[in-house]
Amino acid sequence: MSNKDNKFMPENKKTAALIIIGNEILSGRTVDKNLNFLAVGLTEMGINMEEARVVKDIEGDIIKAVNELRAKCDYVFTSGGIGPTHDDITALSIAKAFGVELYRDPVAKKLLEDHYPPEKLNAARLKMADIPKGATLLNNPVSSAPGFKMENVFVMAGVPSIMQAMFEASKEHLEGGAKMLSRMISAYITEGNIAERLGDVQYKYPDVEIGSYPYIKNERLGTSLVVRSFDKTKLDQAFAEVKSILDKDGVEVEEEA
Repeated sequence: MSNKDNKFMPENKKTAALIIIGNEILSGRTVDKNLNFLAVGLTEMGINMEEARVVKDIEGDIIKAVNELRAKCDYVFTSGGIGPTHDDITALSIAKAFGVELYRDPVAKKLLEDHYPPEKLNAARLKMADIPKGATLLNNPVSSAPGFKMENVFVMAGVPSIMQAMFEASKEHLEGGAKMLSRMISAYITEGNIAERLGDVQYKYPDVEIGSYPYIKNERLGTSLVVRSFDKTKLDQAFAEVKSILDKDGVEVEEEA
């Protein structure tokens, strides 16, 4: 992604996107727990999560999302669809997105053979050893079936504990950039009372991101204001002006961090 596409990004930025794959997510039967984990982990590494998409187990939709996002971001992560069942089509879809064949990786096959007794290693489970040609395996110490990396695309399981293990394995392939810094202040005031003045501060600091998030606590309306920037000086300057708005109104500040 070009820095021109995002005014908050410095030159040494690193960006990422997540594609969550699975009909069960969109139907509501399964609650996704991977987005937050990945966003936090990437932020700690100086990699900014730019986008997240949820797609069905449909080959064309997966290919489209992968190709669009791998062209825009430094890294793309997928979660879901690499198990043994008929609807686990992520590996094949990734192979088609890159225009390569799917093959049975001997290392992945050996991992499965070591994990399952012979009578349990059926054709469905062996399918989990099929990866695109040219891919690099991502270790899975939880259940042995590996994820894989194809250029800048990291393909991981949907089960949170396994996905988290695969993300740890992916870190050796990731390069962090500038870290986004943030400060937050919460006060018992409504957004409408400060919206115009917040807009003025945002206009003054175009490379600082100012977010406003209302909440209700103890039956009182409040607003959390989060100021984010890669530049600490500008962050502190903008935050001081945001805090000054609250000070001038004499509102009760609940929390500052």
